[in-house]
Amino acid sequence: MTVLSVRHLTIDIPTGDGHVHAARDVSFDVAAEELFGIAGESGSGKSVLSQAIMGLLPGAVISGEIIFEGKNLLDLPARDMQRLRGNRIAMISQDPLSSLHPFYTVGAQIVEAIRTHRQVSEAEALREAVDILGRVGIHDPDKRVHDYPHQFSGGMRQRVMIAMAIVLRPALLIADEPTTALDVTVQAQIIALLNEMRRELGTAIIMVTHDLELLSSIADHAMVMYAGNRMESGPGDAVLTAPAHPYTLGLLRSSPSHETRGALPSIPGQPPSLLLEQKACAFAPRCAAAMDICRKERPPLRSFADGTRSLCWLEAKASDTPAALPAAPDQAPALAQDSDIVVKVSDVRLTYGGRSLFGKNINLEVLKGVSLELPRGRTLGIVGESGCGKSTLARIIAGLLPPTSGDVTIEGQSVLGLDRRDWIEMRKRVQMVFQDPFGSLNPRRRVGSIIGGPFRIQKVAHGAARKNKVRELMEIVGLNPEHYNRFPSEFSGGQRQRIGIARALALNPSIIIFDEPVSALDVSIQAQILNLIARLQRELGLSYLFISHDLAVVRHVSSEILVMKAGQVVERGETETLYHHPQHPYTRELLAAADPHYRKSGGLADPLSSGATP
Repeated sequence: MTVLSVRHLTIDIPTGDGHVHAARDVSFDVAAEELFGIAGESGSGKSVLSQAIMGLLPGAVISGEIIFEGKNLLDLPARDMQRLRGNRIAMISQDPLSSLHPFYTVGAQIVEAIRTHRQVSEAEALREAVDILGRVGIHDPDKRVHDYPHQFSGGMRQRVMIAMAIVLRPALLIADEPTTALDVTVQAQIIALLNEMRRELGTAIIMVTHDLELLSSIADHAMVMYAGNRMESGPGDAVLTAPAHPYTLGLLRSSPSHETRGALPSIPGQPPSLLLEQKACAFAPRCAAAMDICRKERPPLRSFADGTRSLCWLEAKASDTPAALPAAPDQAPALAQDSDIVVKVSDVRLTYGGRSLFGKNINLEVLKGVSLELPRGRTLGIVGESGCGKSTLARIIAGLLPPTSGDVTIEGQSVLGLDRRDWIEMRKRVQMVFQDPFGSLNPRRRVGSIIGGPFRIQKVAHGAARKNKVRELMEIVGLNPEHYNRFPSEFSGGQRQRIGIARALALNPSIIIFDEPVSALDVSIQAQILNLIARLQRELGLSYLFISHDLAVVRHVSSEILVMKAGQVVERGETETLYHHPQHPYTRELLAAADPHYRKSGGLADPLSSGATP
């Protein structure tokens, strides 16, 4: 049974620069119990489609049909749409921090969602909130239900958002990057939970994601979007293993796998401005297989025997066309690495203290004697589940949080006793890219001012010279320089992450701490960023601390990996040694959750089949 049917949907959003053509003639169907995946680069129109279905695009000019349970949502009065939203149609937003109210506990917010649509007592709603928090992997849910959003890690906040979306058991769940901020074990639990919802409740799920490896393993049907166009659609295994469109093929080849080495092939150039009306193939300027007709006329929609449909002039599938393969960049020889240690962390401990409501002293030990060394010109990857202390350790090293005890030295100088003036000077050498791009950007400042901030503070460049440097940085990280005067709220989640990376690269620091730097990026830009930071490391001898839950990315960029669990280092070793011969059971569990092929070849138990419930 078809739950949602979208027909010839076209979306134009008025802005100060003109109308943004966010979607153009998009059609697709989603059946009950089906997981329908939508992939594509940032700004391709994925999230706009989701917002249109939810009725969250006030002021937009929308034509076409969105049929849900026999009703055209575009014709519904606002009050009727409000009754559906959150009850029959729910959404998991991409940015959990901005979607949770900072003044209310997570339990109060889930209870409000329940009682808005159902006549239940507050006590019963609270019991349901505790139960759903436990099911999405929040430990001690009966206690954490009374905590505020800022008391949760990024991954835990994402789980809270998932709990709020599924607690009412909707008929249609729209998941916009639902596992972006989650570590691999919790990601596996969430996917298992969504599959359980599909089977038991008949829930239809639309998953918007840039993780093509994940999508290929779970999607029944998939649609790939580019510049507001549906470029390809069809059965998930066909679209994501033998793509018909050159754009889909380029995305797949840009994804780092668990065996990827060297530079990643990325799609050259940038997506076109959506302010311009597209009269030919939108992908032609970046396509390796483009022909003259591609640049002159809009391509037809071709159908293939395996069920895929492609908006392309190529008569054969792109995966069967050698000319459609994007070329891999040459891998420059690695820079000779020095043996000196640029970052040394010695027995760092951090304990939070406070009083409970009953006056009892409470001490929470977050870091329990962590030590590490980072040699010059190398990358140390740090992995572990959300809440294990990775980001807290990063903030201590960056001087943003004082430890309870221990020491941190950067290039031989202890950072614990530095005053504000000394830290301004130290900031030329150490920079950080934060996990939450929106929370780390001032919403009242324009992007040009944000990226140019380091130049202004350090008095490096002024006037036109500063503006030129900022535009160069924007282009390097895949942002359109013409967006210099936009505010962070006018960018997608992936684009905001690129703003943070550009700001960190501004002063060419010797040490950069990357806290989930590519988790919000689509695969093509992810490949460009990973190639960029690798090139800068080779050319400038930069040293990186690379924190991520994506073990394929960590393995690709790191020479060494450090595994953390519950505030402690449980294993450290050279990347390939640790991957092929892990010593700690927790390391083996992480690897098994991240790579099914590893689990099968190594004879490891599936973390979801060992009796653990999400």
